[in-house]
Amino acid sequence: MEQNTPEGERIAKVLARAGVASRREAERMIEAGRVAVNGRIIDSPALNVTPKDRIEVDGTPLAEAEPPRLWLYHKPSGLVTSAKDEKGRETVFDKLPEDMPRVMSIGRLDINSEGLLLLTNDGEIKRRLELPSTGWLRKYRVRVKGAPSDEALAPLRRGITIEGERFLPMEVTLDRQQGANAWLTVGIREGKNREVRRAMEAVGLAVNRLIRVSYGPFRLGELKAGEVEEVRGRVLRDQLGLDREGRPAAPPRPKRVPRGRTPPKGR
Repeated sequence: MEQNTPEGERIAKVLARAGVASRREAERMIEAGRVAVNGRIIDSPALNVTPKDRIEVDGTPLAEAEPPRLWLYHKPSGLVTSAKDEKGRETVFDKLPEDMPRVMSIGRLDINSEGLLLLTNDGEIKRRLELPSTGWLRKYRVRVKGAPSDEALAPLRRGITIEGERFLPMEVTLDRQQGANAWLTVGIREGKNREVRRAMEAVGLAVNRLIRVSYGPFRLGELKAGEVEEVRGRVLRDQLGLDREGRPAAPPRPKRVPRGRTPPKGR
């Protein structure tokens, strides 16, 4: 017997595309009773809506979804990657230019880390690029205390387990020794919480500087600390497999690096 597919799209997906929050965060907002459809508060994300439905969040009508946009941001050390900080510390969003629209970060960099942070106005893009299945390589310039040998780095290349958590094999290159410190280039594909720092600690190395220089095909290049640069729409569609309406047309796949800039060398 043929089943009818409900018309429209899931409410959380619509909220995410409108830039309200990621899909998961939108589901939490719904469960908290903050979302109304056609004048009635809903408490479950298991609802499809169409453009004819009237959606409100915290009593405010949902704005029409804008085309998806993506920005490269050079995060300085000392900023928290969250909308609000319970300790009152400055956040990435406190320091963005005033003319920036409401954006969300794709992944995080901890307070002491710096470098490339991707920002988007679209919760669906955020969700897609954070999925482990996307598999995009994230590269870091890492300064560690000491003089690590190639043998000492071997466990990272094989993949290690830390406190019961398995870390996938990393790409690790010893670039140069600089006095009491060494500079490494590290590539990871998962982006677990503090993954690079924890992995280095597991092999006896203390990280004293960590700079993300690329995320998939997007590179930090010559972007200075605190600067923001928008990715051109055509490049965004090409890299993320979007159609002209900004909807997924294919899985994201890196093809080329925008502007072909060179990552900064460690100082």
